[in-house]
Amino acid sequence: MAHIHPTALIDPGARLGEGVHIGAYTLIGPHVEIGTGTRVGPHAVITGHTRIGRHNRIFQFVSLGEEPQDKKYAGEPTRLEIGDHNLIREFCTFNTGTTQDQGVTRIGNHNWIMAYVHIAHDCVVGEHTIFANNASLAGHARVDDHAILGGFTGVHQFCRVGAHVITGIASVVRQDVPPYMTVAGSPAQPHGINAEGLKRRGFGPEAIAAIKRAYRTLYKSGLSLRDAQEAIALEAEQVPELAILSSFLAQPGRGIVR
Repeated sequence: MAHIHPTALIDPGARLGEGVHIGAYTLIGPHVEIGTGTRVGPHAVITGHTRIGRHNRIFQFVSLGEEPQDKKYAGEPTRLEIGDHNLIREFCTFNTGTTQDQGVTRIGNHNWIMAYVHIAHDCVVGEHTIFANNASLAGHARVDDHAILGGFTGVHQFCRVGAHVITGIASVVRQDVPPYMTVAGSPAQPHGINAEGLKRRGFGPEAIAAIKRAYRTLYKSGLSLRDAQEAIALEAEQVPELAILSSFLAQPGRGIVR
């Protein structure tokens, strides 16, 4: 059975899984679904068409599933979907999507999201990411697996942050950040690869050396972006770890930090 504090306000239409804990004075709306074992702290507001998976821990004073901050929004039943085993700290705000995109904001599994993080409408967040305090995503942004956003990082709308990226504190990301990169500054500029993070995730010396070569090809060789993309695509045929970098560079976007 769910464990609900007597002061919490749970709409009869909400669906709560086995072992869900709801703290004092929390408000749960009629279109909310919360999976088995998830714990929601006091004074939280979870509303909208929101689905939250299993074994998440959601701290006090969060706002999840509220209307998007988009003037074009006209009350459509857009969604917020949160996966499993996420930690969401105090005062986070995640909004639902808009019909100008896929109509859904998605957060994957095993993410560590610290206080005051804002994830706007239509964003997509992968798995095993870390958002430090006050990191913010504007609408339609994407953050791939194992990325780390430093505190007060701001990501412009429609930007992509690739897998295994790390951003410095107060970085302003106005263009796409390719996988494996370290960026910092306002606007964010490349500062090598995230070598320490890759070591911690089990990347071997040969793979890291290949990623460093790809970085030099992209940023130090003097090649045009198209020629650098072609060179990295060729090397990716021999080095599997470069496949996600090659694929990322081949996708249309806002241009890359360079």
